[in-house]
Amino acid sequence: MSQKKSPHIKTRKILFVTSEAHPLIKTGGLGDVSGALPIALKELDQDIRIILPAYRDAKSRIGPMKVTSLDIAQEPYTVRLLQTYLPNTKIPVWLVDSPPHFDRGGNPYIGPDGHDWPDNAARFATFARVAAAVALNQAGLDWQPDVVHCNDWQSGLVPALLSTATSRPATVFTIHNLAYQGLFPADQFQRLGLPEALWGMDGLEFYGQLSYIKGGLKYADTLSTVSPTYAKEICTPEMGSGLDGVLRSRADRLVGILNGADYNEWDPRHDTYLSHHYSLDAPQGKAGNKSALQRELGLQRDPRVPLIGFIGRLVEQKGVDLLMAVLGNLLQQTTQIVILGSGNKDFEKALTTLAAHYPRRCHVRIGFNETLAHRIEAAADIFVMPSRYEPCGLNQLYSLRYGTPPVVRRTGGLADTVVDISAGLDVATGFVFDDPSPAALLNAVQRAVTLYNDNPQAWLKLMRNGMACDYGWPRSAKAYLELYRQALDHRGQANSHKAV
Repeated sequence: MSQKKSPHIKTRKILFVTSEAHPLIKTGGLGDVSGALPIALKELDQDIRIILPAYRDAKSRIGPMKVTSLDIAQEPYTVRLLQTYLPNTKIPVWLVDSPPHFDRGGNPYIGPDGHDWPDNAARFATFARVAAAVALNQAGLDWQPDVVHCNDWQSGLVPALLSTATSRPATVFTIHNLAYQGLFPADQFQRLGLPEALWGMDGLEFYGQLSYIKGGLKYADTLSTVSPTYAKEICTPEMGSGLDGVLRSRADRLVGILNGADYNEWDPRHDTYLSHHYSLDAPQGKAGNKSALQRELGLQRDPRVPLIGFIGRLVEQKGVDLLMAVLGNLLQQTTQIVILGSGNKDFEKALTTLAAHYPRRCHVRIGFNETLAHRIEAAADIFVMPSRYEPCGLNQLYSLRYGTPPVVRRTGGLADTVVDISAGLDVATGFVFDDPSPAALLNAVQRAVTLYNDNPQAWLKLMRNGMACDYGWPRSAKAYLELYRQALDHRGQANSHKAV
């Protein structure tokens, strides 16, 4: 639904630089954000355009294209810009078409062997050079942005490259997950022909390596990350991944803006993946989705058994090892568990083995399936997110809207969005625990199961509290507009290199 633009909102030209954007390409939260935030900004009358690599999968999902060839310095190949639109929107998208770099199937960053593509440094250097050319109106497009909004390490070189220009747009860099940094051997710096002024401890060098994310952290006019709590956490040695000193030095330019949930895609009132729709005022349809999922997955069809859901990467960051440590205990009780995700092969094997022992109580699906993800959110009674760290998290936002009280660890965006039952039934939306241990997780899940079993009225109130929460993108988009204004004010004041 379109928003009415406030009279004080100024229209700006924004180039949104990202390595993925739903529905063209998505591996995680970055794809969701890049597919939703530009739409919210467009609805605030911003002239926003997206640039991302022309992966094979992305090209297969776009409509008609216009082609513009480019001549980029240090690039041995002809690079084309393919101009199209984000599906079902009027937002222009430029795909950077460099076949030797991007015309390959599978994951955008990882090869079939499960390891990073060996040429990732060159791939995303090409992407950054093209984005910088567009930002400086050197790509024959007759359009120059006021603000360039970059996201994660894959676009971290863009603010660094733009910093060498005498006249440039303002730059914003958003950290979606600081643990992924784009680190490469130092000799890549010379091989890629990057400007000498960018090397050194105050530049792209990071303990003898080339760091792409540091390009964003050091050179962007303003910085953001995806929740207020995570913005504080990454400035500490415990959560800063070795970059806390850099972040503390720029703390006056760093803000946390909570990600939004795309309620056009994630709302049980009109979710096209569901067999039964329901809402805050008419939540009865949730029971029908539970019954349908139990039947679909071969679980025992019993409306009274609490159904617990998990969707996410099967890695330690997500607390999967904590969950695995308590699953045996939970399955000995009267509960059902549904898990959807992929990641660590040992975790995958252990979980599928466990599910085989409890075929009527536990279902594990390895991989990702959009349809099943929606159905789990709608069918589950409890959603569990025991993350060791979580920059923002989206599934807890979806769970709240779907009336599925989440069990979360108090970290990052989980701490900012879920209120523990101990705060009182008038405000509570879920169950929160602190210690990243199996005992703490089990205690929190058991608190949820006990309330579900013993007090249906209190449980309904908890569900409705969550469903009433509004974590939509419009509020976050307005916060980004303020960040863009600050970036324009800060442009060139610090951490900039003059052209040589």
